[in-house]
Amino acid sequence: MSKTTKPKIAVIEDSDFTRKSIINALEKAGYEVSADAKNAQEAYQAIQSSHADLFIIDVVMPEVSGIELAKKINEDFSNSRIIMMSSLNLESVVIESISSGAVDFLSKPFDMADLIKAVEKVEQEMKNDR
Repeated sequence: MSKTTKPKIAVIEDSDFTRKSIINALEKAGYEVSADAKNAQEAYQAIQSSHADLFIIDVVMPEVSGIELAKKINEDFSNSRIIMMSSLNLESVVIESISSGAVDFLSKPFDMADLIKAVEKVEQEMKNDR
């Protein structure tokens, strides 16, 4: 991501409705969603070629948790950023998400305006780091 471009975003969420709602909100705000997936296995295949800078990941997914996926992404794509989300609004889930490399955490249900604010904050941090 250069200083003038917006980050490419990957959305990993097992709920089709939620995933599509997030994608629509991001695209309306002018962001490019370069990959989306409904589980960790599908996500990992998609993100290999998507060159995403920012990952928005649900914590609770079938088979492999979003937290495990976040750890793998941090190992393989160290310059990327992660925003975790979950309806499990437990302190332990938030702490584990941040420990896995997430820079922010959104509790579901959330307002799409809050999602955009979180993405804008991460975008600014990424520009400052370059």
